[in-house]
Amino acid sequence: MDTQALVNTIINRLFIPLEASGRHVHLTKEQAQVLFGHSLTPKRPLSQPGQYLANERVTLAGPKGEFQNVAVLGPERKEGQAELSLTDGRVLGITPPIRLSGDIGGTPPITVLGPKGKVELPRGLIVAKRHIHLTPEAAENFQVRDGQVVKLRTFTCRPCVFEDVVVRIDKNFAPAVHLDYDEANACGFVSGDLGRIEK
Repeated sequence: MDTQALVNTIINRLFIPLEASGRHVHLTKEQAQVLFGHSLTPKRPLSQPGQYLANERVTLAGPKGEFQNVAVLGPERKEGQAELSLTDGRVLGITPPIRLSGDIGGTPPITVLGPKGKVELPRGLIVAKRHIHLTPEAAENFQVRDGQVVKLRTFTCRPCVFEDVVVRIDKNFAPAVHLDYDEANACGFVSGDLGRIEK
């Protein structure tokens, strides 16, 4: 093993890459047809295997404001969902709950506008709860279990410790911490920064 490979191995055993997740939406195949007249088309892959940024963009409209040019992530899902920050919610005039992705029962509605049409999501507007994606092997290394709540220390220009971070484990995941832009800006995140689990 060369020196760089050894360094990378040590880093991966001690730290997890940080990622900032901006506002975005997930759509069903039917919703994509209404908004764009066709299914989603991949632009580039994301860090999580099988996930991608689509070429398509939408507008999110709320009671007090709207966001244009909002990213759409694929592949299509069984139910539509929009994720933004608490700051974004203030602009729209909505206070979305903090939830893990997919946990959308009782969440606010949101209007999604595309070049071909409009979709009214009856629910699904959330602020994504900060979380850590891990493979089973990485989870064993960090000695954590699926659903466990941990602390996370950021090694950033404004270091901080985030509490109430949920561990999510799946064999198809790639290790990564997902923060929204409010959280990323609070700790001064830049691409390449790392975090460490603290129990």
